[in-house]
Amino acid sequence: MLVGLAIGAVIVLPIYGLQTISHIATFDTTYPGVINAIWIFQLTSTTIPLFVGPLIFARYVVHDPQDYLKTNIKVSPMIFLLVLVIMFFSSPLMEWLVNINQKMVFPHFLQGLYDWMRRSEDSAAKETALLLQMKSVGSMLFDLLVIGLLTAIAEEFLFRGCVQTIFTRWTKNKHWGIWIAAIMFSAFHMQFFGFLPRLMLGVFFGYFVAWSGSIWTSVWAHFINNGTAVVVTYLFQQKVIKLNPDDQHVFNYAAYAFSLALTVFLLIVYRNIAQSKKTLPV
Repeated sequence: MLVGLAIGAVIVLPIYGLQTISHIATFDTTYPGVINAIWIFQLTSTTIPLFVGPLIFARYVVHDPQDYLKTNIKVSPMIFLLVLVIMFFSSPLMEWLVNINQKMVFPHFLQGLYDWMRRSEDSAAKETALLLQMKSVGSMLFDLLVIGLLTAIAEEFLFRGCVQTIFTRWTKNKHWGIWIAAIMFSAFHMQFFGFLPRLMLGVFFGYFVAWSGSIWTSVWAHFINNGTAVVVTYLFQQKVIKLNPDDQHVFNYAAYAFSLALTVFLLIVYRNIAQSKKTLPV
């Protein structure tokens, strides 16, 4: 990622100049080239390294790409359909976790930690808002490709592929591996007031992989989560829908309870179907 950051600077400086980089820190989009430069840094210092890093590690460090990346296991289409249904019906549950997370209260002696977490949250939110500025179908499709698909592949290769496998082997327990990887996945995003829902997403992704044996189940789930956010944001920006994607009070407690019960049931169904099917290398 540090190398990618340097490469990004090498690309941005000749095209947009040093002043553009200084304006990136303040998210000053009125300065020419800031948004394009942010995209360049996003790709070179985050998306590409998160994808290339696990590939290098799995192939050249541990020499075991299949066990770490899990890319060539064939699973039933029913599994992917179940992932879609689970992601859809777990939405109220995720909103509930967001609302719990937003109510975090810190004691006075941890005020410094709270302020740092709030600054990290606000900075990440500003960057996300900039990347999700979509004025055309083309820009929406670009975001869907990069934020939806490429980010899903890169992060899942890293966290559910390599990190989860490493900690599963160290602890000799797949549940520990799943939860540790999910905690690291959520912390990596530096958005602590969304830590709980992202942690739970990481847990879902982890069990999708552990039960099916295929990384593509979590990539699909991750793409559904990110892609939905991109499409809904675009439709809201274009005033096609009135549902604000930032609104975290769409559902009520009855919906939260129903979502929790149904999600648990669907996860059990997923586990039973995934483990009853003999997975075969492609």
